[in-house]
Amino acid sequence: MKVLGLSAVDQTRLLRICILGLISIVAIGSRLYSVLRFESVIHEFDPWFNYRTTKYLVHHGFEKFWNWFDESAWYPLGRVVGGTLYPGIMVTSAAIYNALHALNIPVDIRNVCVFLAPGFSALTAIATYQLGKEVKNETAGLLAAAFMGVAPGYISRSVAGSYDNEGIAIFLLVLTFWLWLRAVRVGSAMSAAVCALSYFYMVSAWGGYVFIINLIPLHVCVLLAMGRFSNRLYVAYSTFYALGTLASMQIPFVGFQPTFTSEHMAALGAFGLIQVVAAAYYVRARVTAVQFRTFVACAAVLVAALLACVLVVLSMRGAVAPWTGRFYSLWDTAYAKVHIPIIASVSEHQPTAWPNFFFDLNVLIWLFPAGIYFSFRELSDNHVFLILYSVFAAYFAGVMVRLILTLTPIVCVLAGVAVANVFEAYLSHSPGPGVAQVPRAAIMGALLFLLCSFQWHSSWITSTAYSSPSVVLASRGPDGSHHIIDDFREAYYWLRRNTEPHERVLSWWDYGYQLAGMADRPTLVDNNTWNNTHIATVGRIMASDEDTAYDLARRHDVDYVLVVFGAMLGYSGDDINKFLWMIRIAQGVYPNDVREQDFFNSAGEYAIGDTASKAMRESLLHKLCYYRFGDVMGAQAFDRVRKQRLPSSVTLHNFEEAYTTENWMVRIYRVKDLDNLGRSHKNAAQFDST
Repeated sequence: MKVLGLSAVDQTRLLRICILGLISIVAIGSRLYSVLRFESVIHEFDPWFNYRTTKYLVHHGFEKFWNWFDESAWYPLGRVVGGTLYPGIMVTSAAIYNALHALNIPVDIRNVCVFLAPGFSALTAIATYQLGKEVKNETAGLLAAAFMGVAPGYISRSVAGSYDNEGIAIFLLVLTFWLWLRAVRVGSAMSAAVCALSYFYMVSAWGGYVFIINLIPLHVCVLLAMGRFSNRLYVAYSTFYALGTLASMQIPFVGFQPTFTSEHMAALGAFGLIQVVAAAYYVRARVTAVQFRTFVACAAVLVAALLACVLVVLSMRGAVAPWTGRFYSLWDTAYAKVHIPIIASVSEHQPTAWPNFFFDLNVLIWLFPAGIYFSFRELSDNHVFLILYSVFAAYFAGVMVRLILTLTPIVCVLAGVAVANVFEAYLSHSPGPGVAQVPRAAIMGALLFLLCSFQWHSSWITSTAYSSPSVVLASRGPDGSHHIIDDFREAYYWLRRNTEPHERVLSWWDYGYQLAGMADRPTLVDNNTWNNTHIATVGRIMASDEDTAYDLARRHDVDYVLVVFGAMLGYSGDDINKFLWMIRIAQGVYPNDVREQDFFNSAGEYAIGDTASKAMRESLLHKLCYYRFGDVMGAQAFDRVRKQRLPSSVTLHNFEEAYTTENWMVRIYRVKDLDNLGRSHKNAAQFDST
């Protein structure tokens, strides 16, 4: 029956397009809570570097951006920006900005950056639909797209204002995997070339591209081990690897890494292996079975020996770089804490607790195993890929909470596959054998309840947990009134207006990008964390007594010191709570000057105030945080974060308070100049008081 002159097939196609459009609208709309509740502002810490570099690209052009040396970062070392970043998100935003202005649509680059991730979330939903359609059918694709559009595991990195690399990288991850499976199915060099192009875009956007360049070769090796070699697989992988590797090497931050780093050797090995297998199939078609077996045995021994020798020689000569510490931290959860504390100090690098999976995936976590089961039942080439993706993504997500982000796409796809199979089994006119005779209404009711509860959970999590920019906080009074806590921007604005452009600010590395982006002042360390010694030096300054810290600060040309202090409001993400990590990182470089055990009192407690250890009480960070705080809160007051009594007396001689924000969350101190008479500041103060 035709409706509006459309056949049944065209009606279905139109309905599918409308559903995808609605999913895209919901995906974008669900990520706008932060703008509606707060304002159009960049969130978190890393996005401020992306925003700052994007502005530089827009205002100065691509050539200057590519060759930009930022003298204000990592003072006095500086940073070669163009060669130490993934430029994909900056170039994407700049291209959108220039395109809009070419169409005479006036828009600020800040708004382009704020709304980029929500816009790409719609594209991610569409790419997920294509992936679900590729592995199952249109129904599975639509369900996977709907799940992906509102899954909290993805929303956490794609809300408005979350201008981080993952905002576009997850779209490229899903797109690359879909194009790969399509290239394997059709065996077209053109399809594989498009997949390589998508991979190149992914390399330019996020360091997580390593997951792709290891998972695809693993898929190839498993298919070869299962005896599923085909010309389609050979053409797809050979084209993808050759073009993708050459393209990825055009990114300066990647350079020649695909040719010598251990993270890329699996892809190279799979490329060599598939050439050998292809040659074996070619030979088998032209010789007898006995000759072929002899050829394979000899060739396998020779190739294995040759590869082993080459790998050993290259490794001994340093031509093949060893596995990095970040790689080891993915396989051993205790590795980073022992060997690389700066990685372990980041909260999103901690192992994932079980509640996080339910928090970010909700009912999908139960549908996920069902999707794996259905994949094993069919076990086509596509389903082998889904199973491999599931196993490794689930493992890595368990090792590091941040990697739930890479698990979310496959969970959504397999959940869509599971629900689509249920639909096929129970909603078809002739249910297949082994299908329980359950009323269709009961099945539909149960599924509808699960999907509605998932949507409700996702909306609630998005609005309450993932839509609060860390740079602007909010609280509610006893009467339910809404209060905005804007201490971070208040402090950065004060620095911007009351200090000279060349004056250097010392803070813990967490705040480096925000200081550079909002205060526009030189910093000693920032979130790039490329120089562990420099960061350890800042930790040593914070952990040292005031006189030692003053000498170190003067030696490093520090003009101001900024600390974050949450004792008044109960803000638990302050520097006192991070202090142990500062101590551990400093101890790794300066073991004779900083020792972690010195900062625990005789009872083995990490305490503040009068019950703290001598090293803790005399440390610069302790003094900068609690200086004058007792005068405001009273002698009997408590630290609202640590739930401990305040120190009875805190004195400063070498540093003077320059500014404290309204809620005492950010405190800024000026490093005093040397005394004109060569006296210590303590002696000068005692002389002046007499």
